[in-house]
Amino acid sequence: MAATAHALHILVKHKALAEDIIKQLGKGAKFQTLAKKHSSCPSGKKGGDLGEFRRGQMVPQFDKVAFSGAILDPHLVKTKFGWHVIKVLYRT
Repeated sequence: MAATAHALHILVKHKALAEDIIKQLGKGAKFQTLAKKHSSCPSGKKGGDLGEFRRGQMVPQFDKVAFSGAILDPHLVKTKFGWHVIKVLYRT
């Protein structure tokens, strides 16, 4: 079982925008570019890069995807902060 994960994310207020971002990613858009343009999280300035984090550091819904979702595929997750598009880069 992985102890740490490294992920990128884009945080938005509306599900429709999050779904549109996933569609754009599917058409080849760069995750970092979309994060800088749309994310309301401070990590957006860094292309959505959250760096490496430990299991339990993020809210439960985010943690579940970060530690069990497919790597490199965009995932849509709702938390108390809004809608996240999450891309897990790796787990260790």
